[in-house]
Amino acid sequence: MADREPGDDEMARLRKRVDALESRPAPVRHRMRSACAAVLIILGCLLAPLALVATWTADLADDTDQYVATVAPLAHDPAVQDAAAARITDALMRYLDLSDLLKDVAPADRPRLEKALGALGKSLDDAISGFVQDKAREVVASETFARFWTDANRRLHTTVDKALTGSGGGAVRIEGDAVTVDLAPVIQEVKSRLVDAGLKPAAKIPDVHTDFTVLRTEKVADLQTYFRLLQLAGVWLPVVAVLLLAGGVLLAVRRRRALVAAALGVAVTALLLGVGLTVFRAFYLDALPASVSQPAAGAVYDTLTRFLRTAVRAVVALGVILALAAWLSGPGRHARALRQIWHAGIGAARAQTDRLGLRTGPVGPFVHRHRVWLGWLLVAGAVVAFVLWPHPTGWVVVGIALALLFALAVVDFVGEERAA
Repeated sequence: MADREPGDDEMARLRKRVDALESRPAPVRHRMRSACAAVLIILGCLLAPLALVATWTADLADDTDQYVATVAPLAHDPAVQDAAAARITDALMRYLDLSDLLKDVAPADRPRLEKALGALGKSLDDAISGFVQDKAREVVASETFARFWTDANRRLHTTVDKALTGSGGGAVRIEGDAVTVDLAPVIQEVKSRLVDAGLKPAAKIPDVHTDFTVLRTEKVADLQTYFRLLQLAGVWLPVVAVLLLAGGVLLAVRRRRALVAAALGVAVTALLLGVGLTVFRAFYLDALPASVSQPAAGAVYDTLTRFLRTAVRAVVALGVILALAAWLSGPGRHARALRQIWHAGIGAARAQTDRLGLRTGPVGPFVHRHRVWLGWLLVAGAVVAFVLWPHPTGWVVVGIALALLFALAVVDFVGEERAA
């Protein structure tokens, strides 16, 4: 039997001691801390998607520029333009007396009108309707309609205040169970173009008011109540969610593991919110009456929720990156192996620069002495960049993370102690 080393017995006793300590049940105090930490993290994860919705709601309600930036693309959406042109055509055709149309036209204008109508085998009704719709399409596809759409919403403070909160009036208002936009100014422009094109009887059409439905629901009153609550919660609900998550992580016995769980939990609940927006869209469109254009309603829904979906993707990306960072900085075997590969790659690059005769001078030792503080400053800078970035996207989060990773690599490269 081989001779035992002097320290073998001591090592064996230490191993037995460690095994005994690890086999003991966790103290009650630790179990209570873990339970409270888990409750706080779960509450924070559940509040995270609601905080996203509340922040999105507050943006629409309090920031006119943000709302205009949200709804402005609708003026250029083909589905919205088609629906608006159809509404304008139907409104104008109710005032055109087709039986007396040609009779009221001056003899000199009749050839021009007939040529404009282009009634090649069509009925007069179809020809005039098509002619009016063509002019309506011209108008809604022009900058006239885009300016009307933008100016109407900007003049009303915010559409949220005027429509979803039910206050005020103007071009955007609630009619029964729908939020509508009055197209009267656009109809006036279409009338002018019809007259210029030779359809003189269009000048006799009185002022026509017709509504374009932006949002329809059978429970507008309930929607207004929920909207007000979310508007009030838009400022403090995200803060509460962050405080709950931070409190749960700090209270946990194994904080790194708690941070990974909290980050992944937020990512999962935000992802569920994104799935819920998609599912709700299908139910919302199915519940619309047949008179409402499905493509236009879908375009309006997608546009209004565009920034919310962007926020969802950003939070999912942030949660995954935070969880990955916490895991990579931990004591796990795979995490240590990846860190060794990272340092080995930087060491190889440093060795190559040494062979080329490149030196950092006094900067290297300074960075080496303060590398921990420099690392935390870089992390703080990344956090500030994310917080101050207006409406960060998922790609912005990934870009900030890659920039931070590159900066940390530079600190590691420059700050390593070198041989004299």
